[in-house]
Amino acid sequence: MGSRLTLSVLSFAAAAAVAGCGSGDSTVSKTPMPSTSAPTPSAAATPAAPPPPPGPDPCAVNLAAPAIAQAVADLPKDPRSQQGWNPEPVAGNYNECAPLSAVIVKANTNAPNPNTRAVMFHLGKYIPTGIPDTYGFNGIDATQSTGDTVALTFAGGMGLQSVVKFRWNGNGVELIGNVR
Repeated sequence: MGSRLTLSVLSFAAAAAVAGCGSGDSTVSKTPMPSTSAPTPSAAATPAAPPPPPGPDPCAVNLAAPAIAQAVADLPKDPRSQQGWNPEPVAGNYNECAPLSAVIVKANTNAPNPNTRAVMFHLGKYIPTGIPDTYGFNGIDATQSTGDTVALTFAGGMGLQSVVKFRWNGNGVELIGNVR
């Protein structure tokens, strides 16, 4: 009977030990086990896709605007050479947001000194009529031009440069001054 009693006591002790190892007593349940899967990155740690590049600014000077080529195609021929006009501007400040902007074009000829003229625009639209004579100009003085004023330049025979200003007055273009 002694060996049975010893075996019973041992069985009881083993059962008590197993019963005492509940989830609240075990250090195994309190210690996190290493994870075998990679942690999921949080939304803040995920790099965002870069924003798309901005489109061209419609209010920037754009000498390649389709409106320029269309306006030049609509011009009457150069009176001196009887040729059309080259649609590639020699100079300009075309801006579809400006009350007045202009480009300088030259006659489409192989002559050594082709005729030039200014083509004016109001809010990006060609102004076909009501403009004082704009032949002979070869540049734009950006320092004297504003949103509603264009300062056209031409060089005289002795190398002197002159400036003629045109302004959008709310209804049309007017000549406002000659500056030397």
